[in-house]
Amino acid sequence: MIGKKRVLIIDDEAGFTRLLKLNLHHTGKYTAEAVNDPAQALAIATEFLPDVILLDVMMPSMDGGDVAMRLQASPKLKGTPIVFLTAAVKKNEVASHQGSIGGLPFIAKPVDLQEVIESIEKQFGPSPVKREKFRANAWNQI
Repeated sequence: MIGKKRVLIIDDEAGFTRLLKLNLHHTGKYTAEAVNDPAQALAIATEFLPDVILLDVMMPSMDGGDVAMRLQASPKLKGTPIVFLTAAVKKNEVASHQGSIGGLPFIAKPVDLQEVIESIEKQFGPSPVKREKFRANAWNQI
């Protein structure tokens, strides 16, 4: 069995990160860690080594874009997918932004757990189970 995916949530709203972390853990598919102070994000991310990072865009002490640049500049975190979380774009405006900010995918707040899970999973492509089923079906057709 493949291990749980490691998700780092960086958002200044402690209640939001606590609830999202709890819900992700509850699925049984993820190990989540939360950071509420963006100044600590790089240190915690370097220690936690997440598979994907959920990052708030607007935080009082540091902009999410600045945090993303610092994370991507780290040799240990380079290539780690980042999904922005933002209240700056309304859900009905997502399509007009083509689902990305600065080339990175985003989710409009308030978020829906299923939407978060889908965004996380998109970062990894099809699951191994789906690929195995495809291979099995392909063999059956030959």
